[in-house]
Amino acid sequence: MVLVDARNPLNIGAAARAMSNFGFRHLRVVHPYDVAFQGARSAVGAADVLARAEKYETVADAVADCSLVVGTTAVGHRDLQHSLHRLEVGTPLICAHLRSASGSGSGPCALLFGSEKFGLSNKDMSHCHWLMHIPTHEEHLSMNLGQAVAICLYEFIRDSAVLVEPEMGTPASSAEMERIHETLFTALQASGYPKLNSSESFEGAVRRLVRRLRLRTGDAEFFLGMLRQIVWKLKKKEG
Repeated sequence: MVLVDARNPLNIGAAARAMSNFGFRHLRVVHPYDVAFQGARSAVGAADVLARAEKYETVADAVADCSLVVGTTAVGHRDLQHSLHRLEVGTPLICAHLRSASGSGSGPCALLFGSEKFGLSNKDMSHCHWLMHIPTHEEHLSMNLGQAVAICLYEFIRDSAVLVEPEMGTPASSAEMERIHETLFTALQASGYPKLNSSESFEGAVRRLVRRLRLRTGDAEFFLGMLRQIVWKLKKKEG
């Protein structure tokens, strides 16, 4: 599980305790508010989880070894650019991926939760393959961070036996997909497509496109080789 920009020590502690309750041990935190993070380490029943928690400066670093990255969102009125699944639909998909990954030796899955106030940013979401949400009443869509974590983890335990046909092969890691994104973005800039192609929104759109390809490791290496050849040819032509 990955907490991004968490600010409230009570929420961090509650999330860690929920992980301990349901048997989840691997917590990663991205750019946490240090005072809150250190305060949360005194959370009852969650000391072990927080003591082993890994800190990262960026989402990209936190999910670099993951072959599936799923973001959580309250939806609301946001203009989402990802596939969106309800919790009860997304959970078996993640469980199937984990079973497949366990047999193939591919990277783990990351489940991202955003800050208490703003949730995940569009840039954070651009690192996700798809999004998941807990169905809540339309008049009060967002949930407390600790409660949301607990509900999601309970659903994993409750429905872990649901079978979904796993995909064949080893999914590419987020680090591999990020290299493809960077190389493709470089090629697009060199080619001049589109003319205004340096904005953060365009870069995020390219990253989301790459994630939606759901490449396997061999295909990712093959695709990256083609892109690098294109970049080399474009730069040679410019020279």
